Amino acid sequence: MPPKTKVTKEMILDASLKIIRKQGHENLNARSIAKYLNCSTQPILYNFKTVDEIRDTVYRIADEYHSRYIMPKQDDGDPFLALGLNYVRFACEERNLFRFLFQSDKFSGKDLDTLLNDPQLEEMISVMRKQLGIKKAKAKQVFLSFFCLAHGLASLLGNNAMQYDEKQCIRILESVFDGAAMENGG
Repeated sequence: MPPKTKVTKEMILDASLKIIRKQGHENLNARSIAKYLNCSTQPILYNFKTVDEIRDTVYRIADEYHSRYIMPKQDDGDPFLALGLNYVRFACEERNLFRFLFQSDKFSGKDLDTLLNDPQLEEMISVMRKQLGIKKAKAKQVFLSFFCLAHGLASLLGNNAMQYDEKQCIRILESVFDGAAMENGG
């Protein structure tokens, strides 16, 4: 008889992420992970104290993936438009991850100041300041307006399975960015 496969933390986290992506975070529990891994729940609860601990870890993994996904690439042209479009595309292509990251209790407790002061945004805010010739506080306000619109579009498209129309999204995002930049002295 071959030895049993050892179920590792990495296997559990990988399975959990796949379950969330396919079925939604509401369907993540010890049984669904065990079924995916074709094992009992014992190795899952041996490696993690609770399913909430698994959720917290998978949330961090999903957040890192999201951050890489939405960041503009060197050849994307306008970095702000690329950021907004990538954010909206993520919601359309990764509906369940988007809901897990931004529309679950894991996202609660964060406020807009925390978002605006995220170190990952420093480079974007700096580029915006230079591009528009505005101070950091104004650049953060332009970014906030742009982010709120992009999140609204992402939520509409991601939650309601609406048809993604890139040209329409570009027009909307550019309009809001240009308006926010003009309003804030850019």
